[in-house]
Amino acid sequence: MEKEFPFNAFFDPENSNNTNDFNSLHSDFNELPKHGNDSTNSPTTGNQDLEGNDLEQLNKFFSEELEKTISPQKYNTFFKSTFCISAVKDNNIEFSVTTPFIKTMIENHYLSILKSLILQVLGEEYEVSVEVVIPTKMSLSSNKNNILDSINLNKSKSLADEIRSESLKRSDSVKDHTFRLDLHPSADDLQKKVESKVLAHLKDIHFGQLIDPNKTFDNFVIGPSNNMAYATAVAVSKNPGKAYPCLYLYSRSGLGKTHLLHSVANNIKRFHPQLKICITTARDFMTEMIEAMQQKKINDFRKKYSESIDVLMVDDVHELKDKPSTQNEFFHVFNELHNKGKQLIFTSDKEPKEIVGIEERIKTRLSWGLVQDMQPPDLETRIAILKQKALKEDIYIPDEVINLVASAIKNNIRELEGSLIKLAAYSSVFQVDIDTEIAKEQLKLNDFYDPKCINLESVIKAISSFFKIPIADLKSKSRSKDIATARHIGMYLSYKVVQSTYSEIGSFYGKRDHTTAMHAVEKIKKQLKTDARLCSSILEIENSL
Repeated sequence: MEKEFPFNAFFDPENSNNTNDFNSLHSDFNELPKHGNDSTNSPTTGNQDLEGNDLEQLNKFFSEELEKTISPQKYNTFFKSTFCISAVKDNNIEFSVTTPFIKTMIENHYLSILKSLILQVLGEEYEVSVEVVIPTKMSLSSNKNNILDSINLNKSKSLADEIRSESLKRSDSVKDHTFRLDLHPSADDLQKKVESKVLAHLKDIHFGQLIDPNKTFDNFVIGPSNNMAYATAVAVSKNPGKAYPCLYLYSRSGLGKTHLLHSVANNIKRFHPQLKICITTARDFMTEMIEAMQQKKINDFRKKYSESIDVLMVDDVHELKDKPSTQNEFFHVFNELHNKGKQLIFTSDKEPKEIVGIEERIKTRLSWGLVQDMQPPDLETRIAILKQKALKEDIYIPDEVINLVASAIKNNIRELEGSLIKLAAYSSVFQVDIDTEIAKEQLKLNDFYDPKCINLESVIKAISSFFKIPIADLKSKSRSKDIATARHIGMYLSYKVVQSTYSEIGSFYGKRDHTTAMHAVEKIKKQLKTDARLCSSILEIENSL
């Protein structure tokens, strides 16, 4: 008897996750006669047609592999809930999509990927066709909202019969429902689709006690605003419990604290796999404690944190404020772990002494270790963040647009990246290239972005205001330490922000030689590598420009 493709083995739930069975499946398939080699040996009916559960299982497996292959943004846009395998016949696989636009995009950009996955999943090459199928049952049954319903429906009965059948099954009438097929979505509909793609990114998502593998030191963008925090986090990850047994990172929201926290966890997990890591939030810690009390398992809760953990990381520790019972448990956990030489890491939106509603004894302990702040990133760092995000998400945005976004959004990295995602979504949905006008319109930069003319005069005014030193003194021959330091910072910012030449800077600051300006710029650059306070001062001045 001629062999046919062993679909039952492929779709057996007990075998679907078994690597050995899967390899055996490919081995069996290689023994089948191939199409086109010998017509006398080929099966008369070709490859077995698929229907029902077999087709659904193939779709599920294929979708999982496809999701691993392309970026999440493009998978969600072109494949999720809009694309499926509708038929496997002879040497052809038919794919169905919901709109002509998606059909065009897949045929132009993703056919090679689909053929590669088909070869990987089924073991041989198939011809591919893509057809548009409208999901006719979409508004009648929420739990059957997919393309396969429409395909099966078209094979069995007409749309009118299906609507009548569905309406008889329901206690309410058809008039209570709205049935509409929109093959030409309006600009407003498309805009809503763009807006929806950025919502998930802008939410402040915590991962509970799970370590996010996507947050690592490798994809953390380093700049003057966070280089000290980065360096200490790396040191902690290499020698947990020894380098800095208690590390406290603080900054306003969206500047990378949680990223560093998970980066440390990933590094410890990699280089010290024997250590047990607990990464949580202050709110989750409180919830867990309350549940333990309700279930009369508070001793188990205390034992877990005091005896079973080598590295404790608590994100947003300021949320313990005004919660005395939770603070009391936290206090004892802190003492136990600290006395045992375990690693403690905390993040917050302010330094310990500034948190209102937390007991003084806890503030003191949070301040025992290294307290490190993180400032908003400078312009170069913001540009680097956007370019790295664009590379990771496979997004093309022109440099002038990236510079515009980086100049307008200064104080929140999450918002910065969210803006890039929104522009990429707009470009994908509307099939247009992003320019500065589209960026201003979509990000509403015209509402708050008023590009100032930053020049040598505006820099020296900012320096004078920050250090409370008259402009005349900054341009004078005075070499007092305070005046000289302020003057050097002014020269550095004039070179970095205004991009003036050394000759222009030297002439502006009291008709000095260009070598004086060059020396000042290099001196500040060198100091920025080790002086966190100087980093903070320069960032504050730069953000005021």
